[in-house]
Amino acid sequence: MPSTHRLRGLLAVPAAALLAGCNAVVLSPSGDIAAQQRDLIVVSTVLMLLIIVPVIFLTFLFAWRYRQANTEAEYQPDWDHSTGLELIIWSAPLAIIIALGAITWVSTHKLDPYRPLDRISEGRAVPEGAKPLVIEVVALDWKWLFLYPEQGIATVNEIAAPVDRPIQFKITASTVMNSFYIPALAGQIYAMPGMETKLHAVINAQGNFEGFSANYSGAGFSGMRFRFHGVDQAGFDQWVKQAKDAGGELGRDGYLQLEKPSERDPVRRWATVAPGLYDAILNRCVEANRMCMKDMMAIDANGGLGKPGSFNVASLDDATRSRLGLADTPARSYVGAMCTVTNPEGAATASPAPATQPI
Repeated sequence: MPSTHRLRGLLAVPAAALLAGCNAVVLSPSGDIAAQQRDLIVVSTVLMLLIIVPVIFLTFLFAWRYRQANTEAEYQPDWDHSTGLELIIWSAPLAIIIALGAITWVSTHKLDPYRPLDRISEGRAVPEGAKPLVIEVVALDWKWLFLYPEQGIATVNEIAAPVDRPIQFKITASTVMNSFYIPALAGQIYAMPGMETKLHAVINAQGNFEGFSANYSGAGFSGMRFRFHGVDQAGFDQWVKQAKDAGGELGRDGYLQLEKPSERDPVRRWATVAPGLYDAILNRCVEANRMCMKDMMAIDANGGLGKPGSFNVASLDDATRSRLGLADTPARSYVGAMCTVTNPEGAATASPAPATQPI
């Protein structure tokens, strides 16, 4: 009967065959930013191998040379120092660390996702006056919403961009943190609610590429994928026309329905988008009765609103519960009472929303 060790070896053969058919897109990207990141990975790996390979080789060499059966090996129990070896042992790793540090410093600034592109590909600068394609990205549970402000369209789980045209992604999220990642295009960047991150990239080859969330975000995470189409300008115009022909407008009410959790959503398109929708999503004020974060921060920067501001916090509770689908649950507010000169202890009945946890 074959041993367990032998069975494991046999099982590794078909596994290796399957891996041989994988598309190593990270090492064979189609976008200039991803290509530069690939080069960074390769250079860093080679530099580290300059230390790792000799160490592994010497480990096996010493084990063989000073094995118990080798009685001819010279034994020096009192030897403890060699200036030459010390120089090699310390100078080589130090040189590698300095080289890696320099490469990291340059690459961190050169490949900053917030930095506008200065080239289309190696040896090809961005044409003077070229306008980037702006795509607004919203991570939902568990799907991706894309808004094209210049074209006035919106899509779910599908985007397209012309080849060799700079792209500027503006990225946010509706609920939990996600990670926007198209391996063929550029590295991943986080999508967070109430915040906007940015990514500048360019696609250099036509094709259909996969994008997905690289950050676990709940039950439907594994199906949170979308298609990215790299096309020529004519193909992009045709793709936009298809979205226009689909008809319909993505308004605020439609968005509130769309953001409800769902899994493995099909591609959807809208011909028009309500003005200011992305800004409302970013500032978490899609509902008409919610104060936008930017307005709230502006008020706080000017000293706040005092008592009216506290009333406003309490009144937001119903909107929050409605947004989260909790309208039928007991109301809850951290503003339990409003104090006045004539009523210094406050009265819970003065609060616009009943409170279970007064402050």
